[in-house]
Amino acid sequence: MKELLTAVLEGRKEDVPALLLRLGRAERRTALTELKVLRKEARSWGWREREKIQKALLIAGAGCHTGAAGCASWLGGRELREWTRSPYPLVLEALADRDPEWLGDLAHRLAGRPTATRIDHPFVAELVKRARCPVPTAEGFVVGWAETVSTTQWRQRRPQPLIDTLRADPHLTTMVPRLFEVVELPPQVIWYGEADARSPDNWPAVLAALTDEGLLDRPALVTSCVSRLLRGGKPGDLRFFLAVLRRLALTEQEEEERVADWAGMAADRTATVAGHAQGVLARLHERGFLTVRRLADVSGPVLFRPEKKLVRAQLVQLGKALRRDATAAEELLPVVAEAFGHEDIGIQEQALKLVARYAPPTGDPLLEELAISAALLGPAHRAAAAEVFGDRLLARSPEEPYEEMLPPVPSPRRLEPAPETIAELVEEVVALVRSGSRELTAFERALDGLVRRAHTDRPALAGALREALAGRWWLDDASPHAERTLGPDAGIELVVAVLLGRVSAQAVHDGRAGWTETSTCVHAALDGVLRARLWEAAWSVLTGRSPFLLATPTWHTGSLDPTVLVERLRDYQRIGAEPGDADFAQALLRVRRGTTCEAARVAEAAGRLGTAQGDRLAAWLGSPGPVVPVRRRRPESDQPSAHDWSRRPAAGSRRVLLATAESPVIQMEFPRSFHWLGRPHFPDGRRCYHWGPEPGTWLATLPEDGEALAAWTLPAVTACATGELRGAAWPLPGLVELGGPAGEAIHLAVAYGLGARHPEDRLSAVDALLFLASQGRLDAELLGRELASLIDRDLVKPNRLAESARTAAATGAYRTVLTVLVAALPPLLAYEGSPRGLGDLLSVAAECTERCGAVRSGPIAGLATTAARGGSSQLVRHAVRLKAAWEQGVR
Repeated sequence: MKELLTAVLEGRKEDVPALLLRLGRAERRTALTELKVLRKEARSWGWREREKIQKALLIAGAGCHTGAAGCASWLGGRELREWTRSPYPLVLEALADRDPEWLGDLAHRLAGRPTATRIDHPFVAELVKRARCPVPTAEGFVVGWAETVSTTQWRQRRPQPLIDTLRADPHLTTMVPRLFEVVELPPQVIWYGEADARSPDNWPAVLAALTDEGLLDRPALVTSCVSRLLRGGKPGDLRFFLAVLRRLALTEQEEEERVADWAGMAADRTATVAGHAQGVLARLHERGFLTVRRLADVSGPVLFRPEKKLVRAQLVQLGKALRRDATAAEELLPVVAEAFGHEDIGIQEQALKLVARYAPPTGDPLLEELAISAALLGPAHRAAAAEVFGDRLLARSPEEPYEEMLPPVPSPRRLEPAPETIAELVEEVVALVRSGSRELTAFERALDGLVRRAHTDRPALAGALREALAGRWWLDDASPHAERTLGPDAGIELVVAVLLGRVSAQAVHDGRAGWTETSTCVHAALDGVLRARLWEAAWSVLTGRSPFLLATPTWHTGSLDPTVLVERLRDYQRIGAEPGDADFAQALLRVRRGTTCEAARVAEAAGRLGTAQGDRLAAWLGSPGPVVPVRRRRPESDQPSAHDWSRRPAAGSRRVLLATAESPVIQMEFPRSFHWLGRPHFPDGRRCYHWGPEPGTWLATLPEDGEALAAWTLPAVTACATGELRGAAWPLPGLVELGGPAGEAIHLAVAYGLGARHPEDRLSAVDALLFLASQGRLDAELLGRELASLIDRDLVKPNRLAESARTAAATGAYRTVLTVLVAALPPLLAYEGSPRGLGDLLSVAAECTERCGAVRSGPIAGLATTAARGGSSQLVRHAVRLKAAWEQGVR
């Protein structure tokens, strides 16, 4: 047994199987106990030491387990799988003395584990072969089988066609049906280029060919494809199943047997799948299989889809049906009239022309029904509708005046005080430690609670925490690795580790002496401030010198009531405690400054304390202006870059960013970790790689200076619009809740967010826009100019902006959205060649105008010229619609 442990520690994996096979059952159990201890210790080692023993430890542990369940659990451990070349051949050698039934049990247990991957497939397949048991059909194994089949042919000197590989596979008929049931297909199956899509050697073509050869069950394969398309899923998976279905070339009978399935796909599946189903339904109607009643039922949901191409195609299909049988008008025209309410005026016009062509004679009840639906048409089509329906066109009934619907004004929520009992505090601390969360309110309450309880009853707190956190690796490990591994990135766990003696006083002293480098991004700088506070809090719980923290916020935004800070300083003075430098500096950044009578009164009370901190607070409260000034852009930077849209210079370096000026007070009076905040910054667009942490603690560093934070985060928010970055716009709603003015930086950040690439980022920007409006802080003219400037520089795409504007308007904020768009449109309408997607913006503006009326007197500059261009382009159509609605002043 000692030889086996020595081989594992020395990383001699090739020697492990032979040493294992010499051991008896009892010796293996004893060795397994030692291996488990070694595995636990290795978790805290450096990666080089851990990598040295991983494979040998994996092989030895697998061979020492006498039960298949324990062996599968050992082999599936994540920390033992960090290797490049598979050690499974050696594992098989170590299991050479096991009977087939045991090996089969192990194979099925490994295949069913959630961590099963492609690299496990050959091992499990070999176990199945040796055990001569049925092949597993667990999802991980099926995916691994497909990946292996897809890559095996390319490992050979002469690549073998995929169809030959599958023909020779003994598990073909078992695995292919399961492939259609897995949650997500492997990329090796669904990926193929345009040239490969026409090749006979990709998965869809091969599956169809094997079906033709009789090796696969055709009805089952067709049913599986249709079921997956109906179920939905990722676009890549759906394209694969659709490609298989098309390759199978369904017969007329097979199409006719699934009318309900095609109708369901056309109604609510992705555009590609719905388009295919729509084509099948059209063929069924051409063959006379689809009745008029069924065509009407199928068409209704399609006409409500947002994809214009599908809606137009369905209207064309309805037109063909009406030409073939004019008596179908009674069934089909009410369905056509549903398109009168579509947001696209081109579709409205197409539906109106179709109704006009087949409208029943005067006096027919159907005409009255259609006239009611015609009230949904926009002002641009009122005249044409009047020609069709005459005096039967029902005017809109008088309604109450339009009322803007905005979300409630976000009100500051007070933080609850630190937990009163040790049990409550320990519960909150353990929740933060186990989740790794830095949610502001929970984090600040727990941090303050730790400092308070360490000051009054440290032994009881330490005992409760040690019991509640039993099992944490750094608490149970007797080696010094915990001190080397834990750091400020661990958050509140660092403070707890210091309290429980797992980090030395020297390490805490060295941590307090550290500071943030000057070349870092804003997120690293804000993290540096938090690190300084954490090391200082760790020193407080180590020494018990601080009774509580000064910087604990009063409100959920991170702001601190200056009156509360004065009282805290008074308590410090009474007991003779000295405030921590980082704690007091953060407290200053969180209090609201100003020149009001209230601020003057609080400043006077601070000055009467007679302490250095009281005098600094008094001076701080009386200082005018923001903590970190934001430099304004030159007005001429908003001018269009060219009269002709097609002649604009390339986007390149023409990004719109803002710089911040120096703050001498922070440079001279604050700790070194805060100095980055006070330096002048000129954004250079360097990439930032801070992806995961929650922004609450970042925003709470300067909760009364939202403009500076907005200016610093602009490069990241910009990347959401100009690149692939996801998530940098998520802090925008919290940003507009902060104190200070909402100036150019905040409005520019919101403008970038409204044009972000990913929908979730655009939704965050929409929330920020609505919050600004509900607070009465939205400068619609400024935001509109910023949007026009960003579109001019090709930094924001009009179609993305239109989606954001439509989302915001749909909440009931039509006037707010229209006011912003009216400010943005004139510079864009002035171009000779209009930006692509401008028609979408005009469409949203027209819809808003029809809802709330014109937001000011006078025409929109450039709109009449665009509407007079003539032609049938969407830009001109929507310009005409907006012009008509604006002039009529709807409602």
